[in-house]
Amino acid sequence: MKKMGIILMLLPAVLLSCTEGEVETVTKPADSTITYTMPDESAPHEGTWLQWPHQYQYGATYRNRLDATWVAMAKELALSEKVHVIAYDETEKSRIMVLLQSADVQLSNIDFKVYPTDDVWVRDNGPIYVKDKNGQLFIQDWGFNGWGEKAAYSKCNAIPSKIAADQQIKRIDLNSVMINEGGSVEVDGQGVLMACKSSILNKNRNRGMTLQEAEAIFTKYLGISKFIWLEGKAGLDITDMHIDGFARFANPSTIITMNAADLDYWQVPAADVDKLYAATDKKGTSYNFVKVPLTKNDVVTTYGKNLGKASYINYYIANNRVLVPNYNDPNDVVANEIIQKLYPGKKVVGIDCRNLFANGGMVHCVTQQQPR
Repeated sequence: MKKMGIILMLLPAVLLSCTEGEVETVTKPADSTITYTMPDESAPHEGTWLQWPHQYQYGATYRNRLDATWVAMAKELALSEKVHVIAYDETEKSRIMVLLQSADVQLSNIDFKVYPTDDVWVRDNGPIYVKDKNGQLFIQDWGFNGWGEKAAYSKCNAIPSKIAADQQIKRIDLNSVMINEGGSVEVDGQGVLMACKSSILNKNRNRGMTLQEAEAIFTKYLGISKFIWLEGKAGLDITDMHIDGFARFANPSTIITMNAADLDYWQVPAADVDKLYAATDKKGTSYNFVKVPLTKNDVVTTYGKNLGKASYINYYIANNRVLVPNYNDPNDVVANEIIQKLYPGKKVVGIDCRNLFANGGMVHCVTQQQPR
């Protein structure tokens, strides 16, 4: 149920021989041989990417209402790993620097990049880092079309190519292969992918693509050997129901989600709830399920807008922190304690996401990991 309030991979017959920093453009259907593997989110990070809110798309009020959330994320992440902050321009970079300095953020771990962006949803438009069988790091640049051409986000679609050029990391250009937002897919790092068909096999993203074609792409490019497909609900929100709002891999043996009543509130189809609870791993073993409640009360923004109940599932795993969306709600403590038990070696930190949720997303939606 992300981004509901905002205006908001077919593959090569011949692989090009590319040196570091060059681009491999993929245009044709592929076999299903695993070529790359996407590390799971809890694997060690080099850093985290953030696209900072700005005034140029939705105005200064929009930006100002979100700044505090980004400052809080940057402050915690800087204690854990490098934070790659994307600022719209030099003026915004200077403004953000003042905000961070005022909050006593550890600036030695802040790395600024100046690229124009449309908005903040780096999970969906940003680079997907993968590794080949030799452990070499690559950036995959999957197509992003504003969640099915619902928003004009051409600047954001260019972000992976800009990062790859700056970092001199070979980019795998999959723009003409598959439209695939990062929030659409959950991977456990052991070859299992969980996703809703509604946000991938949808005519507004990948018209005419079959399930078998999608699986071949994900197998080759993300290292997937088993799929947990939910139907999802097209048209529910701008994302057509991303999986990361209500079900995640907490670890390779555990799925974190909600109870059936809360999933129903989230408008997850009943048949999908049954499929989710019946899911098994690559070996056919049933997952352990950890269920986190929604907020006890309706979420109200700092400026008085009632948003209904919100999810805690959309959290982000950093090196020694877990950033959990909080909403000034009694269940913040409940959710934080449940999630803390899953990550005993990390510190759970609540991030105030009231104003961010007004724009349809939470912490996971606006972060993107770079593996070490």
